[in-house]
Amino acid sequence: MIIGVPKEIKDNENRVAVTPGGVSEYVANGHTVLVEQSAGAGSGFTDDEYSAAGAELIGSHEDVFARSEMIIKVKEPIAPEYPLLRESQILYTYLHLAAEEELTKVLVNQRVSALAYETVQMPDRSLPLLAPMSEVAGRMATQVGAQYLTRTHGGRGLLLGGVPGVAPAKVAVIGGGIVGTNSAQMALGLGAEVTILDVSMDRLRYLDQVLHGRLRTMASNKQNLEDVVSEADLVIGAVLIPGAKAPKLVTREMVGKMNEGAVLVDVAIDQGGCIETMKPTTHSAPTFVDQGVVHYGVTNMPGAVPRTSTIALGNVTLPYGIKLANKGFVDAVKSDQALALGVNTFDGHVTYESVAAAFGTPYTPVASVIA
Repeated sequence: MIIGVPKEIKDNENRVAVTPGGVSEYVANGHTVLVEQSAGAGSGFTDDEYSAAGAELIGSHEDVFARSEMIIKVKEPIAPEYPLLRESQILYTYLHLAAEEELTKVLVNQRVSALAYETVQMPDRSLPLLAPMSEVAGRMATQVGAQYLTRTHGGRGLLLGGVPGVAPAKVAVIGGGIVGTNSAQMALGLGAEVTILDVSMDRLRYLDQVLHGRLRTMASNKQNLEDVVSEADLVIGAVLIPGAKAPKLVTREMVGKMNEGAVLVDVAIDQGGCIETMKPTTHSAPTFVDQGVVHYGVTNMPGAVPRTSTIALGNVTLPYGIKLANKGFVDAVKSDQALALGVNTFDGHVTYESVAAAFGTPYTPVASVIA
């Protein structure tokens, strides 16, 4: 199979989908890998490293798409790339289609075989290709929240952990999954006062046990959210419904009750966001102020730490990529139920139920299409 690795062109997206080590694995399995020149530069991987691993370096973004049977990316294609996609081409990347109606239409109309990292799901409901970026984003959420709490960045002028004789900042984490857990761990490590909210009592019991009661756990409901958010200096939105739009749990009214200079970080923004006042931002312009509260809604947070993120992502995406290349799309999907759950569009159909529901379009189970 001919595999293409284009350079990411989203704002300040410095990750690359395949490392030189990954190229070596594809080549060892008999595949041709086309890597756009300087695709790995942002992550610290040189063209010479890719060439030494067996890749063919390509000077044109368009040529990578034109020649490749499978495109492996980090982030969803953006508008200039839509015309480059073609029928039966495999697109293997993060997609977050429930928040991307135009892209969904493009993938359907152009009959692209689109497989989303974030919806590949194991029998235990874990999301192996989303997990490492959730870990990165969760830890970053606390870091950027601490940064924007400083007065020089528009915040309240608080040190997250305080100092002896001065109370620490109050951090509220909404969602106790991988993002929320990593955010809470970082905040606790910096000495903050942390409250985590989740709808699952089992998850809250688990977090209370593994974090040795160092944080406050609360059931996520409207009243508790109102109480915790209004007092918080930093709120981290960490809600996930796999493949679906995030619910708006923090309302405009709640934000209006927060202290001036408080900070909101919505890690769920690439799925539409769980904070009503949040809108997508970029690394070039990461924040805006609404009702006196600093909002951070960067949709590709891990792109700020591309070396760590690229290696972590490649560790988990490579085995599935090899399977797709070795078996072909249909046979790979038929042989692996976790991979089948990753298929969002195929042969002109929306094959992921939550995406179809988001836009009121017909849903076709992937099994019925590939049969």
